[in-house]
Amino acid sequence: MPEQANTRRYVLEKIVSTFRLFGFEPLETPALEYASVLKGKYGEEEKLIYEFKTRGGDEVALRYDQTVPLARVLASYHNLAKPFKRYQTQPVWRGESPQKGRYREFLQCDADIVGASSPLADAEIINLVLNIYQNLGLNITIKINDRINFEGLEKKYVAAIDKLEKIGESGVLSEMVQKGMVEKEAQEALKTLQNKPLTANLQQILDHLKQMGTDMEKIKYEPTLARGLDYYTGMIFETVAEGSTGSICSGGRWDNLIGNFTGQNLPAVGFGLGFDRTVEVLKEQGILLETSSSASVLVTIFSPTYLANSLKVAEKLRANNINTELWLDADSKLDKQLKYADQKSIPYVVIIGPDEATSGKIALKDLTLKSQVLLSFPEVVDKLSNSR
Repeated sequence: MPEQANTRRYVLEKIVSTFRLFGFEPLETPALEYASVLKGKYGEEEKLIYEFKTRGGDEVALRYDQTVPLARVLASYHNLAKPFKRYQTQPVWRGESPQKGRYREFLQCDADIVGASSPLADAEIINLVLNIYQNLGLNITIKINDRINFEGLEKKYVAAIDKLEKIGESGVLSEMVQKGMVEKEAQEALKTLQNKPLTANLQQILDHLKQMGTDMEKIKYEPTLARGLDYYTGMIFETVAEGSTGSICSGGRWDNLIGNFTGQNLPAVGFGLGFDRTVEVLKEQGILLETSSSASVLVTIFSPTYLANSLKVAEKLRANNINTELWLDADSKLDKQLKYADQKSIPYVVIIGPDEATSGKIALKDLTLKSQVLLSFPEVVDKLSNSR
């Protein structure tokens, strides 16, 4: 509905403007992929892919994420300037059990740097995430780790350790034992991992972030953090908002996935931002206020006599890039028009009656403050421009 759609559009515009601020370019890929392109890329999560057969007999699937389609694009277009910095904001589909923060169709916002293996690229990605949430007014922490910390541990045990925050040490150890590890070995493996020092790779990334002027208190080294065991190859991270649980943005370095398409690996680092979850957290923390209107002002029609005045002012406001809604019934009472503006949360109303027409002024009513002033047209434009 308009209230939610306006809020979502506002958040998306903030995110996209930050992508562009960092020099990332937009990319769009089809909703449908051949099923063979997606299958074999997501491990256990592959069961969530929506796949079906077309009338022509093609086996296709709905886009599950935006990383695999990106890899396919890179395999098809060899002459792209490298590093290739792209962002993508499109819906993806997964066979989830719908619940708060989890949907079968949801918007994903990705950004990746392809063709750069330097830790500076990793730092740039982290810096981009920090800037996005700073622009949205959300206080976050980024937990960071290196996949090298899990060398020598089977994936099934790493998957158990990744649940440390959710089920605690006893729960993790119990799961590791259930999966085949002797209890003493499980205890030693967990303790060793928890005490792992920063890797040289992570230290370089953090050094670059310091040079970028990053607030380092927002970065937390978490040696038990494990994500994307089937495709991440180096730095991994997840983003959590203060006062909320669960990740709202995660990513890392994925240097081998493109090689599945081209036969030759290409270094890449990036993230997927959980748009719906981010919007929910912004609402929960009172940072976002829903509005049913994209208009900054409603131009009323005092009476049929002053219709031409209202039409002229509405067009001039739009020419000055002021989002303007025009009332569409010249015979309506002014009270009805004011009630409509209030119902739609339009903050300002323009009124041009006999006094205003005679003086050449415009009555601008602030519905939030319940106040009204008489202004010239340039003053109205200045007032409305500064209120956005």
